Amino acid sequence: MIVRATAALLAAGLLLAGCSAARSQEFEADTFETSMGELEIIFIGHGTLMFSLAGRVIHIDPVGRYADYATLPDADLILITHEHGDHLDTDAIGQIATEGTRLICTAACGEPLEGSVIMGNGDTREEFGFGIEAVPAYNIVHMRSGDTPYHPRGSGNGYVLTFGDTRVYVAGDTENTPEMKALRDIDIAFLPMNLPYTMTPEMVADAARAFHPHILYPYHYGNTDPQELVELLADTDIEVRIRALR
Repeated sequence: MIVRATAALLAAGLLLAGCSAARSQEFEADTFETSMGELEIIFIGHGTLMFSLAGRVIHIDPVGRYADYATLPDADLILITHEHGDHLDTDAIGQIATEGTRLICTAACGEPLEGSVIMGNGDTREEFGFGIEAVPAYNIVHMRSGDTPYHPRGSGNGYVLTFGDTRVYVAGDTENTPEMKALRDIDIAFLPMNLPYTMTPEMVADAARAFHPHILYPYHYGNTDPQELVELLADTDIEVRIRALR
């Protein structure tokens, strides 16, 4: 495991003690009641998120261009969806990882991440009482030159996190795959929406209609107008929430 010296977080920026957050860096946050307690989701930016629940801190795809990780709380759990630089930042990981941190990633990420746990597509495990399921994340339609997918099948993960009675899906970089559309009982979903790398609003809407999350956050949406997704799902009871995740 990558280890860093313990920082004094009380004066450093964002303090999460299982209930409240004091920020010197300003991020939007939403809270949800679960059977394990209050889940706070902090929207760092792009594909980068932070969760707090039951005294534990989960960082997802921590990247230093979106936050000063020297001021953020140490991680109990870090999840990396894939190896691209806007999702994998070893410097940011080094600022929040301690000897007790569990670091989960894909095989393509594993080599630069000493001590990491590799999850392949379809793998499941439990950490700190939280269920984790690795969902395939890949392109079907959008390709680089030479018909190479931006995200090949088998390389990247999305993750379904189970917090007691609440299931949260963070899709990573993917399109509306059959595996995504087969998901069930998802309470909160984060789906990427930027071209040419992931999905159009129409593709996101197609996936959402298939697995029907209660709350949907478009994320990693670049220059795409997220209001398009709101309009596409206006005839459903899916609540689309727009946050600063460009």
